[in-house]
Amino acid sequence: MKRKHRILIVDDDVDDREIIRDAFESKLDAVNCIFLENGERLLGYLEELRDSGEPSLIMLDLNMPGKDGREILKALKTDNYFRRIPTVVFTTSSSYRDRQAVYDLGANCFVTKPDTFNKLVELTNAIALLWLE
Repeated sequence: MKRKHRILIVDDDVDDREIIRDAFESKLDAVNCIFLENGERLLGYLEELRDSGEPSLIMLDLNMPGKDGREILKALKTDNYFRRIPTVVFTTSSSYRDRQAVYDLGANCFVTKPDTFNKLVELTNAIALLWLE
């Protein structure tokens, strides 16, 4: 039996979370997408998992209320356990400054959200090939 990949989708927009899940599930059978609406919820969820297995991938929005993606990324990548989890910053931003900032904080990838579902499916397939295969 193929292992199910647990993907954490951290985004304050419910529609974005669902469309990202739909894109992953359109081509991949072995995914379990878990929605978290902000960075604080992500950190709490990861603390609960600390000794029971890490997720395969985190899709992290950059601009969220409360702690934004940069603050959460810094917390993840300075923790000896959490820093191993591949983290893709998935954002509406296409700013060079944002891209450099998240790479400096340890992001594994910076992706601007595409404008069509077909492009999103292509993108999630590429992400799956890089981080889940």
